[in-house]
Amino acid sequence: MASISSSPRTVEEIFKDYTARRAGLVRALTFDVDNFYSQCDPEKENLCLYGHPNELWEVTLPAEEVPPELPEPALGINFARDGMQRKDWLSLVAVHSDCWLLSVSFYFGARLNRNERSRKRLFSMINDLPSLFEVVTGRKPVKDKPSVDSGSKARNNAKVKKASSSHLKQAKNNSKLMDENYGDEEDEHGETICGTCGGTYNSDEFWIGCDICERWYHGKCVKITPAKAESIKHYKCPSCCTKKGRQQ
Repeated sequence: MASISSSPRTVEEIFKDYTARRAGLVRALTFDVDNFYSQCDPEKENLCLYGHPNELWEVTLPAEEVPPELPEPALGINFARDGMQRKDWLSLVAVHSDCWLLSVSFYFGARLNRNERSRKRLFSMINDLPSLFEVVTGRKPVKDKPSVDSGSKARNNAKVKKASSSHLKQAKNNSKLMDENYGDEEDEHGETICGTCGGTYNSDEFWIGCDICERWYHGKCVKITPAKAESIKHYKCPSCCTKKGRQQ
């Protein structure tokens, strides 16, 4: 069931709760998508997808108490699974999950002081993150801003073109970063998101692009190092590899 993370009361606490639940749902719909898909058996009862404040996800039955302790996510997501294409079903679940995340945050935010524009600030912080729908479909969102607990979890993402290979992007800490072309590339790729974690481009890390679906990934998210990437002529991401396996 949707658990409460010590009843968050401030804007920062509510936003932290939101980002943690969102992280769990991002994992369910991307990295753990095959496991999530298999758990949503249409033969089972009405199932819901929950994101928890410990960044974990869960597919389970809805709360029995009425009214529930927190707003409930979409009911019966498993029933539509086999009646739609997989990508369309995942997109639908993502949209409903976005709605649920907002409803939970504004359930907590209902007690915020309107005169201090706290709710407006909370929504602005949430709006600066890619929605689940944007992550799942690969659409380009507004750049991420650091979360309130970004000290240990901040993502310093990067995407810099490398002339020798069209599917590699590696940060270069030298004087070339200061030339005028760098600023143009920063603007061109600034809205690109990682196909695994949903993080957006910054300027410090290695990226690799899939030659099949043309999505981009942090090297660390797909376990590809710059040295290993040098020997790859055509890179195929984990998602495309999985799709090929299913077709065979």
